[in-house]
Amino acid sequence: MALLDDADRVRTALSPIRRRMLTALQSPGSAASLAVALNMPRQKVGYHLKALEEAGLVNLVEQRQRRGFTERLFTASADAYLVDPDLLAGPAPEALTQDRYAADHLIRTAAETVREVGRMRQTADAEGRRLLTFTLDAEIAFAAPGDIERFAARLTETIAALAAEFDSPGGRPYRLIAATHPAKGSKNR
Repeated sequence: MALLDDADRVRTALSPIRRRMLTALQSPGSAASLAVALNMPRQKVGYHLKALEEAGLVNLVEQRQRRGFTERLFTASADAYLVDPDLLAGPAPEALTQDRYAADHLIRTAAETVREVGRMRQTADAEGRRLLTFTLDAEIAFAAPGDIERFAARLTETIAALAAEFDSPGGRPYRLIAATHPAKGSKNR
């Protein structure tokens, strides 16, 4: 998965033709093979393939001589692309950043997480190493709205105790985010 954090790269990737090409290029392909697969003129495919290459969305994997010309094979630079939510977001109002129960605060925190982890993963991939992360995911059915606040208070106490136990000066810092939202398909939204 690759993070797209540049508006021009996003614009290039979002074209319906280019999205189809990126999907087709999960396996190596040339302009000629794409033209056949997508039922498009070879020149049109070549134009769009060049734009994808210039944007870094496809990688050249092989060049080979074929009947007097050089055939270039490409693959998509990632299995999937994720658009940096910050490209479309404005600055957060101060009141929003202080209200931990606001849905907008959760969305902005999640967007920041997407951006940070996406960039760190790209760096780790480029360096040939693995980015160590972990995710907790649970579904809890709260009986009453007040239970959410009591749960949040207990969770905060528990995390504070664990953080105090495991925090090591000079260690590598990790960011922990705990969030809740109504489960998909729940009746109470």
